[in-house]
Amino acid sequence: MTSEALRKILVAGAAVAALSIVGCAKKPADTAASEAASEATAAASDAAAAASDASVAASSAAMAASSAAGAMSAAPAAK
Repeated sequence: MTSEALRKILVAGAAVAALSIVGCAKKPADTAASEAASEATAAASDAAAAASDASVAASSAAMAASSAAGAMSAAPAAK
């Protein structure tokens, strides 16, 4: 092999290594944005669960009020 061929192989290897490093390196801003997105998703999930719980509680309260109203109307009036 000539020195020119070895030089080309060395340059090609360095280029591949540089591309690998750039492609695989995580950037701090991307990590921070990803963490913020994860936290926002978790907060949204918690809010949705709380809204669902509130909806169930409101439905239960409405059913209880309806049952109580029905019981009051069915009961004989006190004289």
